[in-house]
Amino acid sequence: MSSKFKTIALLGASVFALAACQGQDAGSSSTTSESTSSTASGSESTSSATGEYGIAMVTDEGGVDDRSFNQSAWEGMQAWNEETGNKVQYYQSDDSADFVPNFNTAIADGYDIIFAMGFMLADTVAEVAPANPDQNFAFIDGVVEEPNVVSMTFKDHEAAFLAGIAAAENTTSGKVGFVGGMQTPTIERFEAGFKAGVAFIDDSIEVDAQYVESFGDAATGQQIANAMYTSGTDVIYAAAGASGNGVFTEARNRLEANPDEQLWVIGVDRDQSAEGEWSGGNFTLASTIKNTGSAIQAISNQTIKDGFPGGKLVEYGLKDNTVDLTKGNLSDESWAKVEEAKQQIIDGEITVPETLSE
Repeated sequence: MSSKFKTIALLGASVFALAACQGQDAGSSSTTSESTSSTASGSESTSSATGEYGIAMVTDEGGVDDRSFNQSAWEGMQAWNEETGNKVQYYQSDDSADFVPNFNTAIADGYDIIFAMGFMLADTVAEVAPANPDQNFAFIDGVVEEPNVVSMTFKDHEAAFLAGIAAAENTTSGKVGFVGGMQTPTIERFEAGFKAGVAFIDDSIEVDAQYVESFGDAATGQQIANAMYTSGTDVIYAAAGASGNGVFTEARNRLEANPDEQLWVIGVDRDQSAEGEWSGGNFTLASTIKNTGSAIQAISNQTIKDGFPGGKLVEYGLKDNTVDLTKGNLSDESWAKVEEAKQQIIDGEITVPETLSE
């Protein structure tokens, strides 16, 4: 990272309790609360028009209703819309070919900040930002060094470390799994933290790590989970966006067929307790939290108050309550170990590896 690139402190990163939502499945669309109009592209756009400011997000391939990364961001934007009356909109990307058209549409629609959701959009942001120097962009989960881009990264490895503790505390087979979306530096950060957390409790526990190579392929996610559970894995941490939905499906199907099995899934990015419901209870052990929604709110409010922090990096971690782990179905004993480790990370007594090579 160049010396001109400065890190700024997190502002307003409080955790919001946000209701789940389901978005439209369209290349460029918006769903908020009140008036409806048509966008230049002809697709439906709805937004609350009481405020003068507007923010938009362009999703990665996972979609806005991925029950994970993108949905967390969209829920935060909707809450901000309800609180401030300002306009919000999303542009859903079904594949990478939608990235540039969605950015161009968002720019033409006149949104004050356009949030790029995920590492996959790095090249697109690096292309459109210098071509549109008067437009403000925010890049989540990566760094683009342009004066009109604020880069926002999360210490996912810290939350994943806590997930590793939870998995190690609850496996009875001595074998746990990690299902990643695409093998990017961001997702490898999840894997590194998870493996370190497992080893922190018991380094003899085997960790089977596999990648779907997509954030939107639930079928392949289910196939990987099937193979893992068949091999004796009994806890799987799914850091795979919408592909992780297949892991939940596989666990549910197995438990419905054999209620005596003891299987768990650890969710990602938002509280995925609802995804673990089945006729015999709930199999979501816990969920790592990545409050993209509250981070978006903080940057938007800061921009309105003090100006856009272009050309800077904002980092979010356990210390800011912006990544975390839910208690879920953890016992009080396991939760106490999670809480102790969390404080040690915050205090600098535990350094969590960010890469697999560390």
